[in-house]
Amino acid sequence: GNNATNPRVSLEAQPGLLTGKTKMENEITDLQIRLTHQEATLEELNQVIIQQQKSIDQLTHAVSQVNERMRSMADSNIADPSQETPPPHY
Repeated sequence: GNNATNPRVSLEAQPGLLTGKTKMENEITDLQIRLTHQEATLEELNQVIIQQQKSIDQLTHAVSQVNERMRSMADSNIADPSQETPPPHY
């Protein structure tokens, strides 16, 4: 067989060409697999961000409550130590 007149011989001489899928089909499949993994990772990261935002909101609320308590304590009738009259000496 002359390779120019018998395409089967020339294709078989090139390993991987007659494997059932073309190189492009394999590359497309690989890209689809990578995309699927990236989508799963993106969803996981999104869930982490949602949880972190909930934590940030809770912490922000807690800090606001602490600040409010501190403000109410400062506004109370407790005098500043520098304004206290000194205790009597015995």
